[in-house]
Amino acid sequence: MVLTCPVGTARTTQRDQASGHSRRKLLRAGALLALGGAAVPLTGCDLFDRDDKPAPPPDPLRPMVDESLALAAAYQAGAAAHPELADRLGPIAEAHTAHATELARVIGVALPSVVATPPSDPVNDPAGALAALRTLEKTAQQSATVACAAAPAERAALLGSIVAARATHQEALK
Repeated sequence: MVLTCPVGTARTTQRDQASGHSRRKLLRAGALLALGGAAVPLTGCDLFDRDDKPAPPPDPLRPMVDESLALAAAYQAGAAAHPELADRLGPIAEAHTAHATELARVIGVALPSVVATPPSDPVNDPAGALAALRTLEKTAQQSATVACAAAPAERAALLGSIVAARATHQEALK
């Protein structure tokens, strides 16, 4: 017995009359589900979103942030070691903290919550502490001057004010 069907109506699979789905659709859905389930663990291994680009270099002003924080810590340590200098050193420490905060804002980094105290031998007399801080300020002023000269115009004004502040700090420590 030969069955004939009108053209375009022949089926190779039978439909499940209750649900209206063909076996082909069910097999396709099962295969997609199996592939999707296998792909999920692979994406966790970074197989599909590999980023072969190297990380961008750190901002050239990042060392200035760290230097400003170290200076602030040095002044705080000096004030703690010599309470008679606290009124003199406190505002300078605050200025360095403000510089670090502004530099961090400009380059888009967060300041560390805890700043390490610079490793140094405590100076027993206040005059020696002031001399040590003047030396730190002079070195920091030189590095800020170099950074200012190399900075683009939008950053040069900030760095120029930091250079001037560091020069002023040296005079305040005399």
